[in-house]
Amino acid sequence: MESTEPSQTWDAAAHSEVVGALEAGIAEVTYRVWGADWCGDCRAVLPDFFAALEAAGVPDEEVEVHEVDEDKDGEKVAEYDVTHIPTIVVEREGEELVRFEESEDRPAARYVADRLLESDVMA
Repeated sequence: MESTEPSQTWDAAAHSEVVGALEAGIAEVTYRVWGADWCGDCRAVLPDFFAALEAAGVPDEEVEVHEVDEDKDGEKVAEYDVTHIPTIVVEREGEELVRFEESEDRPAARYVADRLLESDVMA
């Protein structure tokens, strides 16, 4: 899925808190991402999110990407109750810690990092 290619313009140095929060999750959490290249929100949101994961050094095996069709059908959609895309679910040991759906009041990487820090799940 092209929209999961990391943005070349996302500035890790300007987002050091985001990178730090994501780094703290390495070997602790799994990122599950649903999206599609036909989705404008996915093309707008996901490249920066994947640039943040890359900057933090999150290993590929800790990220699952699930592409959906135009009916939003795809792998694990029902299991995770995915109704909007993009959806990003962050889990630790099978427990959902953070859910980003379609759009929020801040970019996906910032949203996920803030939620991880706010709930002190990385302590």
